[in-house]
This record gives sequence, structure tokens and C-alpha cells, in this order.
Amino acid sequence: MPPEHATVAVMSADPRAVLTRPAPPPDATVAYGDHSEQLADLRRPVGGGPARRLVIVVHGGFWRAEYDRTHTGPMAAALAALGHPVAQLEYRRTGQPDGGWPNTLTDVLAGVAALPGLAAAALPGLVASAPPILVGHSAGGHLALHVAAHAPTTVGGVLALAPVADLAEAYRLDLDGGAVAALLGGGPADVPDRYAATDPSASVSMQVRTVVLHGALDRQVPVTMSRSWVAAAQAAGTPATLIELPKCEHYGLIAPDSAAWPRVVDALRSLHDDLPGIDAASPSR
Repeated sequence: MPPEHATVAVMSADPRAVLTRPAPPPDATVAYGDHSEQLADLRRPVGGGPARRLVIVVHGGFWRAEYDRTHTGPMAAALAALGHPVAQLEYRRTGQPDGGWPNTLTDVLAGVAALPGLAAAALPGLVASAPPILVGHSAGGHLALHVAAHAPTTVGGVLALAPVADLAEAYRLDLDGGAVAALLGGGPADVPDRYAATDPSASVSMQVRTVVLHGALDRQVPVTMSRSWVAAAQAAGTPATLIELPKCEHYGLIAPDSAAWPRVVDALRSLHDDLPGIDAASPSR
């Protein structure tokens, strides 16, 4: 292949393709509330092996209606293939009549609290006794950190992938063209109480084990947000770790065929293994 053709081939690869990539259908879909968006897709772990905690995937998309849980299907299927029971959480989003403040936040809190029991009932053999691990990407990373800060007993650990960890800074940078203002109904000067209640940068002190992965090439959510949040969290005594990937952009963290994916898997395994064990006698299938 001529050098100029090789350059075109590399440049034409679109990391955003993962957002529309198909995935195997889930094993079940459950409702954690009465609203049509209060749903989660469940996937049974593949193969034998020890019991594992439920992994709840909280999708990103800057909290907007046009991005739903389906784009995390390939990721969720890959995690299930590794032996994890997985739930893909849906929630009300901005651009929908009931989306944004406060329902986006309260939906995720309610879903995380309900899903271990719902998953155990829908997929017999899963363990519901141990709090789940939250895996949140981008805006989903923000929501995972929010749940860990405000409902820590419902969370076993957090793996935050390129999280929007500073809402005030995201508003100042105008990430995704006003996404934070759409979520909260204005800027920090307009609705300061909402920022105080929802901004991870205001909730750095928590006891939930947290691992943050962020690509240095991320153009959607600056890696400086994760650096600042983890540094502040560590200073406050939070068991938080930052893993920075120098050659990774925003979407590789949720693409099972990306160069970054093995690092995501390693981080999840490390986080899972660092948490208190599940009764070995409990079934996992």
C-alpha cells in the first residue's frame, strides 16, 4: 500500500463507530421504576468459575436523549464473556420531557439500589448479596461517582472511564455545547445548589474504592479533570487511583477491540479482587 493510502486508512478509522456497533441481545430486560426509561438490560456471565459481583454499566453521551444504553452492548457482552454478570442501566436524559435535573440523578441512584435484586430474580443463580461494581463512561462516569458519593452502601466499587469529574469546569469549557447547563438548568452562578449536590469535585471524600482510567488523547473530556479529581480525592483519604493511558482517546475505553480494552479489563479485575470476597458457596450461574 502506498504511504499516502496508509495515511488515509488510518485517518478514516472513526473511534465513534463503537456507538453504533451491534451486539448480541441481552438475556433479559428489567424495570426498576414505572417510567419507560427506568430499565436495564441484563447479561448472564459466560462459562464456569467463581461467583462475581454484578457489574452495572452506566452509559455516557453527555446525559443527552440521543445516546442510550444500546451503545454499551459490545462492552457489556465482552464483560459477560469474561464471567461477569452485567446490567446496562438506562435513565431519563436531557431532551426528554422528564430528563435532566433531578430525574437523571435520581434514576441512577434508584437503579443501582434495585438492580442486584432484580438481576438475581431475573437470572437465577446470580449473587445479589454483594454491592455491585459501577463502570461508568464519560457522563456515566460522573453518574457513577455521584452514586458512590451519595449512596455508598449500594456500591462495592467504581471504575470511572474518562468521567466528567468536574461539572463547573465542564460548564466553563462548554463541553458538548452546553451539556452541563442542559442537565442542571444553568451554570454554577445560576443554580449553585444543584452543582453543590451533583458535582464530583465537591464530593471527593468517600470510602468507595475507585479506579479512574482516562486517555491522554481524549478530546471530549479533558484528562486534567481526572487528574484533579483523583488528586483531591486522595488528599481527602478516598481510596482512588488514576490510570492514564498515553495513546488512548475517548471511545477506546468502551470498545472491546481497542488497544485500551485490556487495560480496562485489568482495572476491573484488580478492583473486583481488591473488594471483600463473595461467599464461595454462592452460585454464579
